[in-house]
Amino acid sequence: MKSGTCKYLVLMEQLKEDMLAGRIRPGDKLPSENALADIYNISRHTVRKALGILENEGYIAAEHGRGTFCCDRTRGSRPTKTVAVITTYISDYIFPRLIQGIYRVMTENGYSILLKNTGNSRSNEAKCLEDVMDKGIDGLIIEPSKSQIFCRHTHLYERLEASGIPYVFIQGCYPRMLDKPHILMDDCRGGYLLTSHLTGTGHRHIAGIFKADDSQGRERHKGYAMALQEAGLYYDPDYVIWFHTEDRKVKPAAMIRTMLRTMPVDGVVCYNDQIALDVIRALTEDGIRVPEDISVTGYDNSAGAHYGGVSLTTIAHPQEKLGEMAAELLLEKLGGIADTDSRVTRLIDPELIVQNSTAAK
Repeated sequence: MKSGTCKYLVLMEQLKEDMLAGRIRPGDKLPSENALADIYNISRHTVRKALGILENEGYIAAEHGRGTFCCDRTRGSRPTKTVAVITTYISDYIFPRLIQGIYRVMTENGYSILLKNTGNSRSNEAKCLEDVMDKGIDGLIIEPSKSQIFCRHTHLYERLEASGIPYVFIQGCYPRMLDKPHILMDDCRGGYLLTSHLTGTGHRHIAGIFKADDSQGRERHKGYAMALQEAGLYYDPDYVIWFHTEDRKVKPAAMIRTMLRTMPVDGVVCYNDQIALDVIRALTEDGIRVPEDISVTGYDNSAGAHYGGVSLTTIAHPQEKLGEMAAELLLEKLGGIADTDSRVTRLIDPELIVQNSTAAK
């Protein structure tokens, strides 16, 4: 235990962490003040200050003559008619319509929406989960942050389950949690369709730009590799650019410029429309014509998928429909409907939209 006046804060945070992680469960009796003082080698006064903060925040409750007990802060005795929606971004071009689909279905069924965003940060996701559980919710729809990276806060999802609060993943799912309810695009098929379009129109030197820290990037890359193999083209890892959330605004376009100095490229399959537009902008600044010199594809069919006179060949993303499906699946879970009786499709088939950012070679 640290020395100085922060001892009570250290104890408070340790006990809170034990409760959030499920090591101390709702209804469990905490050790007495004397026992905690002995365990942590601090005074009873310091213990009392830490417990007082936890009691004020609703984590524990003291019962006269019985002791101090861990409270269940995740859910009241009656439904709140509130569901939480946690997304990576709110201002991103996909999410307004995604949220619109969720909102329409949930409000038609008498639910209010509590909206949070993580900025695609796993630590923020953990904070958002704690916050919505503290506020009291009946259910949750969540887009996981950096879904391709190992999730270190699965205990919070276990806490949701222990409290009987259903949740649905949307737009991605952690690899260890693929058995949990989720609504996804078939991103592998989408990457395959885009790459097959290029191979089928004579392209032979096709670069791929994919996001390394989410499952959509992994799946779109998988489809890209499958289409190259099917076309009899050699998969060369040097033709693949991986980027992370933090470098998405700089790395893709910069690396394409670097690649073009030493390697022939006649097509580029991009992770999404935003990356594709950044690539087209960089190519145009360097005097390279799209699609005459290099074809470029996007993903998501966003409203602003145009640069100059170029409109992106892309994959349709039914954002509003995706939100509606996630809300309908959550309603099934709230109603106790088993997966075997579900009527909600879990995987959306992609649709290729061919426009003038690609041309036959």
